[in-house]
Amino acid sequence: MESTRHTLKLRSITLSYLEWKGKGQEPLLLLHGLGDHALVWSDLADLLKDDFHIIAPDMRGHGESDKPHKGYTFDHAIDDLEQLMDHLQWSSAHIVGHSWTGKLAPIWARKQSGRFRSMVLIDPIFIVKMPALMKLSFPILYRVLDSLKGMGPFANYEEAEAKARQLRQYEGWSELQQKVFRQGLEEKGEGRWGSKFVIPARNQIFEDVMKVAGLTEEITVPTLFVQPEKGVNRAEFLVKPYKKYLKNLTIANVPGNHWPHLVEPLHFNAAVRDFLQSHRES
Repeated sequence: MESTRHTLKLRSITLSYLEWKGKGQEPLLLLHGLGDHALVWSDLADLLKDDFHIIAPDMRGHGESDKPHKGYTFDHAIDDLEQLMDHLQWSSAHIVGHSWTGKLAPIWARKQSGRFRSMVLIDPIFIVKMPALMKLSFPILYRVLDSLKGMGPFANYEEAEAKARQLRQYEGWSELQQKVFRQGLEEKGEGRWGSKFVIPARNQIFEDVMKVAGLTEEITVPTLFVQPEKGVNRAEFLVKPYKKYLKNLTIANVPGNHWPHLVEPLHFNAAVRDFLQSHRES
């Protein structure tokens, strides 16, 4: 079953989202990481659509959603998602977050735990508050992080594709990876190409990620922490905050890198399916 794209006018932006609506009724909200868009969840959604009603938004600044010049804090993103859930008449949902939204999810759960039936965190980034001096390293991070190397601009489409084939999220260059790459790209004029993800979103999201701590108090929401073998949370000290604050925690070790849903979907999907099935309410 193919997804259906919808647009929703919120208070400050128009949000675009994908819906997979099969036989399942239980709400499942899938949140992509920095620089990605909703299509990255296609394999997982196809597997789960008969048990869940699945929604995956393009977060503000990404994909087909609006891209304002400012307003990229965690609070802005959470407000978007709560408006989306209200529109869907979802009082709560199972919520999956990857990378940046893997940090957003526990911040949201700390404020509004009633919104969560369960939570899946896929290799979150920078869960602790980072020193202010880290901001000096942003220009370097922008150049070396795979999720940002694909922003461009590129002289032509061929140059953009050649760069994409070198990035870790596209290892294997599967049919889905190619679709994700192409849908995340747009022509910028004069033959140049680049990502639909915009620089104001990149800059402001990074700043908020660094200055806001993701885990500061105990959270009892049932949580799956997905730890890829080549992800960013390989060291024990990086996992320690999750073990300390998440009091209903399961850890799943899976093959792959920071994007296990794109590079090792069979193992990743099985781990997430098993967890969500064990926490279904209907």
